[in-house]
Amino acid sequence: MRIVFAGTPDFARAALAALADAGHEVPLVLTQPDRPAGRGMKLQPSPVKVEALARGVPVVQPRSLRLDGKWPDEAAAAQEALAAAAPDLMVVAAYGLILPAWTLALPRLGCLNIHASLLPRWRGAAPIQRAIEAGDAATGITLMQMEAGLDTGPMWSVESTPIGPADTAATLHDRLADMGARLLVAALPDLHAGRLAATPQPADGVTYAAKIEKAEAPIDWTRSAPEIERRVRAFDPFPGCTFRLGDEVLKLWRARVVEGRGAPGEVIAADGNRIVVACGQGAVELLELQRTGGRRLPVAAFARGLPLAAGTRLATPAP
Repeated sequence: MRIVFAGTPDFARAALAALADAGHEVPLVLTQPDRPAGRGMKLQPSPVKVEALARGVPVVQPRSLRLDGKWPDEAAAAQEALAAAAPDLMVVAAYGLILPAWTLALPRLGCLNIHASLLPRWRGAAPIQRAIEAGDAATGITLMQMEAGLDTGPMWSVESTPIGPADTAATLHDRLADMGARLLVAALPDLHAGRLAATPQPADGVTYAAKIEKAEAPIDWTRSAPEIERRVRAFDPFPGCTFRLGDEVLKLWRARVVEGRGAPGEVIAADGNRIVVACGQGAVELLELQRTGGRRLPVAAFARGLPLAAGTRLATPAP
């Protein structure tokens, strides 16, 4: 089967590699334009572009696919390349661009999206993070037929995985990326042969996973301890959770819920190996922290460089 692939980050790279390894013909890859990154802010290719070029697959990087949009010449060139590729199917995974109607209609079998949630829960941009933040017991992968709505299409295949108490967005991302790649390869033969039936999404249980913003990083100590602990895991590795100590903004990368009472943001226990902070309800023990320009450190190592005393008040930095 000829499959055009559209994706950008590591989550998508795993699916592209699985497609190629399974022997499917990939005549073309679409990915986002190179972006500046790192201290030198040099242009960096996406993980999907790196994977595609390593396998000798042509890559197209339009800034938009809208023929009536801001970059119509790039969209028209992408349309020409897609038509020349003559795909049976387009597989989309975390591409980052909206697919217009002409794109959805071009492949013979349409466009299949690998979505990292159990639809219809967590449609949208950040399903992995929002599932952890909300305290969901499980999440998963949904293979979905794409249509004009935001993640509203019928489902081809679904698989779930529990969200463990230590899962972060990073660990869950990697597990779901592997699951999505495996589920895709397993479903394609039945989809190609017409043996796979699409199931409409349930009308109930729809939620939306808004994009993660840097402005969400500051910790609101008036929230409950479980809420703060989940947000710390959900925002690892981006954007992290921050708090202010005096004039310095610090990052909290790992915490656990413990018993304790005090004013929100107050350090209620500190002995060099343990720091406990009161929340709006309950308390959290700080386990891994980072100073500006420094490395992530376990609490004992962190406290040797910046000891905290009981009674210290931690503040919420400005977004």
